Amino acid sequence: MVLLLHSPLSPLPAHHFLVSKQPFIHTPITRTGSEPGPDPSAYLLRSIRVSAAGTPAADRKEEHVVIVGAGIASLATAVSLHRLGVKSVVLDLGESLRTGGTSLTLFKNGWRVLDAIGVGNDLRTQFLEIQGQEVRAVERRILLETLADQLPSDSISFGSKLRKIERSESGGTLLELTDGSSISAKIVIGCDGIRSPVAKWMGFSEPRYVGHCAFRGLGFYPGGQLFEPRVNYIYGRGLRAGFVPVSPTKVYWFICFNSSTPGPKITDPSVLKKQATEAVQNWPSELLNIINLTPDDTIIRTPLVDRWLWPTISPPASSGKIVLVDDAWHPMTLNLGQGACCALEDAVVLARKLASAIKSGSTSVEDALRSYSNERWPRIFPLTVRANLVGSLLQWDNPAVCSVRNNVIIPKVVRLGPMLEHTNFDCEPL
Repeated sequence: MVLLLHSPLSPLPAHHFLVSKQPFIHTPITRTGSEPGPDPSAYLLRSIRVSAAGTPAADRKEEHVVIVGAGIASLATAVSLHRLGVKSVVLDLGESLRTGGTSLTLFKNGWRVLDAIGVGNDLRTQFLEIQGQEVRAVERRILLETLADQLPSDSISFGSKLRKIERSESGGTLLELTDGSSISAKIVIGCDGIRSPVAKWMGFSEPRYVGHCAFRGLGFYPGGQLFEPRVNYIYGRGLRAGFVPVSPTKVYWFICFNSSTPGPKITDPSVLKKQATEAVQNWPSELLNIINLTPDDTIIRTPLVDRWLWPTISPPASSGKIVLVDDAWHPMTLNLGQGACCALEDAVVLARKLASAIKSGSTSVEDALRSYSNERWPRIFPLTVRANLVGSLLQWDNPAVCSVRNNVIIPKVVRLGPMLEHTNFDCEPL
């Protein structure tokens, strides 16, 4: 039986029912995914917390603020600091901006941050509004390029792979790179993803695999796609999928499936596309057609992970003048669509506090970083837990439990207004 409902954000109150032998279908807004961090094999990190002889002074650069990683959180932090008059350097292990991947969903809290840093309107014109709400699926590539364009030309240091972190005798941090050079930084911001070497150095455990993986891709329609601007969600047993128009020519899709282990890393796009198609081979043809029209460079498969920041147990987000942001600190699953939005929130909150400490001197940098952590934790921890629990509910595979989910929980519960209260976030222009 297929049950097709309006999204929780839909202005229409009616339910539409379609009886079929296809899987259960619902249309809520969904998250496009938690952005994966850099490949840990790109780093060789030795956990050393004491000063050493290090690199000769002639090969060592002095920087005030260094941001490790060049994803959404790092670029948004750099842009926010730049608008507040604070220069930073972003270390990217790649040889150019990593613009691969699919898309991500930005709710109103994410758009408020983008408005605050001055890029919201430029992005709005490029992506479709979903069901008349301040919700859009945004191509990751375009978001990254837009943020990078706001920075001075020398802000991003490409090919900068971190090899070692040390405390320096002066109270700063020495970052040694694989090319033999090093940077002495007064302040280090770790935005280096779910496998963050900076987080590992600070004592954080590896993120926990939650029991399911996701295929994601971006279907391309050269002649234009004809889907309505809404999210289509399909539920099966231990398997779910969805798709949403991103622009007049592109449609984002995903498939989440239960798996006892994360499985091997697969990079061959032909294999990924074949596996994704086989997983939903008897599902609606629209989904299969979108997968078939997906360019190789946009299809990915990732295990979903998170980290629950238990009070008094988890390490703090900052240590001296080193601080973590986004997935390096609080990776969460895609089930609330808040991964990218929380990354943007982190960036603007941290930038405000750090810039104030640097420019006014009314508080120390260490206190500013602790203040950032104290403000963000009460928001981040509940969202991480809630996203995990929602994912567990949606991935049920027991037939009787799935029936209750499809006929009671999703139609009755997820339509409630409070389900979207987590997208409220106040953010004044920088």
